[in-house]
Order: sequence, then structure tokens, then C-alpha cells
Amino acid sequence: MTGEIIGLEDFVDAWNAQQGQTTPLHHRTILRWLEAAWAEGRNRLLLMAFRGAGKSTLVGLFSAWLLRRDPGLRLLVLAAELSLALRMVRTTRRIIERHPMTGDMKPSRPEQWAGEYFTVERPVEMRDPSMVARGVTANVTGTRADVVICDDVEVPNTVSTAAKRESLRERLIEIEFILTPGGTQLYVGTPHHRRTIYATEEGQGEEGRDNEKEPGFLAGFDRLALPLLDAEGRSAWPERYPLEEIERRRKRSGPLHFESQMQLRPASLANARLDPTRLRRYEGELSYSEANRRARLHLNGRRLVSGTAWWDPALAKASGDGSVVAAVYTDGEGIAYLHRIAWLNAGPDEGPREAGLQCVQVANFLTGLHLPSIHVEKNGIGALLPELLRTTLAGRRMPVSVLEETARKAKHLRILEAFDARMAAGRLHVHSSVWDTPFIEEMAEWRPEVPGLSDDGLDAVAGCLGAQSVPRARIDRPPPPPDWRQGAAPEAAAHDFDV
Repeated sequence: MTGEIIGLEDFVDAWNAQQGQTTPLHHRTILRWLEAAWAEGRNRLLLMAFRGAGKSTLVGLFSAWLLRRDPGLRLLVLAAELSLALRMVRTTRRIIERHPMTGDMKPSRPEQWAGEYFTVERPVEMRDPSMVARGVTANVTGTRADVVICDDVEVPNTVSTAAKRESLRERLIEIEFILTPGGTQLYVGTPHHRRTIYATEEGQGEEGRDNEKEPGFLAGFDRLALPLLDAEGRSAWPERYPLEEIERRRKRSGPLHFESQMQLRPASLANARLDPTRLRRYEGELSYSEANRRARLHLNGRRLVSGTAWWDPALAKASGDGSVVAAVYTDGEGIAYLHRIAWLNAGPDEGPREAGLQCVQVANFLTGLHLPSIHVEKNGIGALLPELLRTTLAGRRMPVSVLEETARKAKHLRILEAFDARMAAGRLHVHSSVWDTPFIEEMAEWRPEVPGLSDDGLDAVAGCLGAQSVPRARIDRPPPPPDWRQGAAPEAAAHDFDV
């Protein structure tokens, strides 16, 4: 049966029938494109489809179909991480094991059916396996392949900085030395950066050293792009993604992320804006209560379930940065409340005296906010502040843990990720007192592509929004008060049995 000519679409239909599934229309579009490209000898291919489209599964079926037609082919799968590439190889191996048309392809020797690679039954002995998985940074010197599949080589971790983007391109250029003459490159993925490798047209690519635009990295590749919504606003997969679900996803992810991952249009940071008119202004103060040994914290009648304070410190005005502390709460519906923000000012003296005065101001800020912890960003001068703040809080007998944080992502990306989705959905409420601070003006003037603009308040609030609930740090201080956060205390249930 191996080698018998059968169309890719029929091959996939047989698999889906075995699995009790049908083949969606957008899958048929992808399958027809792949088969036509293979038949016509088009060997530079780029497949982009919305997240969750099932493109990796289809490429696994495509790989099994290729090996069924020609068991002598050698396929190399590259991904951002080895684990991602392994998933593709294992998918293809599972298909070969179970597909009704590939039962005779599994080798008799177990060592040829391994984890990172496998070799199907083929008429000649070859050094390279039929399919092998590698991370994009792995050493592939000496490897030869007839087909190289780059499955999600562009992810946030490989494009977050200019150096990483350049390194990714250098690694991918090496594919030309791995491919056999006439071999095929197939890129599969979604864009994760405005300077994506998937740009194919002139002027869409990486900026050159002279600030002029260069052709996209994959210029000249045949391209199939399937966004979730077409030009008329219709869903590409209405059975899985009806319009109501699409709108929910847009609100949850935010417009920038949705455009990139679902519509395949990486948004330029030059178009990114934070519009203060999207903020929901509120009055009112916190209301703390205890009943039946349980603490509660409410704001305007809504019970709050979590709260975070974040201090983005700076010492001496010569640094050019402001020292800002903020407090944000969240209710049971996921609405965030920026309740307080303050710019600290402890005078012109740099060093221990100014640091101590700022810690006093932070302690004053935390008074009455009922927060169990505060995050302190350790950006250079912040290294000495956590312990000093602990001492200040302990001296006041304030049971507040000090959690040390190190920024690992560019500031403008932290800000966009924290604010974009919440503001688009109207889920960031801001206390009226915040309008008397520089925060609103910072937001109105902020442009991620313009260096030097003030963004210290935005960064502190972004830290609050991105922080997770963590246990208290160990420190000698009075016993903590009852924890008002939902789920923080155990529940006791009545029972009539012995344990």
C-alpha cells in the first residue's frame, strides 16, 4: 500500500473519518494549497493561520502523506524549543501508527521508532532518519534533509529583543546548507513581532542599518495566510469560533494581540496608544470587615479578591526616572481598580538617607490599604531597598511582605501587555484621586516608539496588573491580620463521620 498515489485531501479525510471527525473548510484550503505546491515543485512555502486553526496537526498529516508517497524522504522539524518540534514528530509518528493507509510503514526494529526521530520502512539504508526534531538553536551541522519544516520558530522568546531577532535569522539562514538540491522549506506559524520573519513584501521587513526598509526575510516565498475573520467579517471556522466567541477572545486578549495572533497583522508600536478616555473613573473608599473569623474587603459594594502594590524605585533626580508606588485591586469579575498611586519625593540627597526617606513614604502609602505584600523592582539602585523597606515596615509593626522583582522584559512591552486588553474591554477602573497625579498625562502622551517620555507611573501600575499572588516572605514581624483575599483561608465543612 505504501507509495500508492492518493491525494492529500483524501488522506486526511480517511484519518478524520477514523477519528469520528469531519474536515473543516479552512483545512481543505490548506490541504489543497500544500498538495498543489508539492505537485508543482514550489519549494519555498509560508503557511500562516490564526492561533488554534489546527495547522500543526495538518502539517503532521502532510508529513505522513509525504513519507507514504516516498519513504526515502528525510524531514527535519525545527521549532523555537525542542519540545515544540518533538510534538510535531510525535504527531506524525502517531498518525503513521494509526492511519488506515500507513500500517505497513512502521519499522520492525524498535530503535528506529524513537522519541526525537523515527525511520519508516524504506527500500534503502540511509544515515539520516525519516523525521527528526531539533530546536532552532541546536547544532544541525552534518544533517541533510529533503524537507525542512519550521514550525513556530518565531515565538515571544525568540523575537523579544533585536539581538534575538538577528540570531533567529542567522540560524534560519543555515537551512540552505542542510537542504538537498531542490529541497523544500515550509514555514508554519503566526507573527509575534512587528518585525516578523514572516513578512514577505518589500518594506515589511526588518529595518536596515541605515534605517531604510529591507525586503522581508521570507520575500519570494509562496504564501497562504488564513486570518480568523475575512474581509467581510466572517469566521474562517464558524463551528469552532462563532462571532460571539471571537468577540470574547478579542476582549480578553486585547486588540494588539488579537490582530497579531488571530488576524496575522502584527501591529506596529507606532500605532499603539493608551487612551485615557477608556478608563472608568470611580469614587469611594475601601471597606474592611471581619465576621466569623473571616476578613472581607469591599469597594463600592463589590467584594475584592486580590490586591497588589508595586514600587518602581529611583533615587536622585539625576537618574531621570521617578520613584512611583501604586496599588491595584481586583474583584470577582476580573475588573481591576487602580486605587492609589504616588510619586515619591525625598529631597535631592542620593544614598542611604534618601532611600530611608522613600521607604518611610512607601510605608505611609500602604497604611490603610490592607495589602499583604508589596513588590519592589530591583533595577540597579533597587537592590538595597527591599531589606531597608522590610526594616521600616517591621518598625511600624506593619505585616506587609516585601517581594523582590527583576524586570526581564522591555518596559514598553510590559506596559502594552498590562493595559491593552483591560482598557479595550473597559475593565480598568481608576480612582478619582489618580486624576490629580501625573498618571493620566503620562498615559495620554505615551508613545512606545518615542524614547525619553515619562512612563514611570505606567510601569508601576503595569507591575501591579501583571503580578501574581505569592506567599508572604519570611520576616520577623507581628502576626498577620486575617487575610481578606478570596480563597486565602480554609473553609470548615460540617460532617457526621470520623476521620
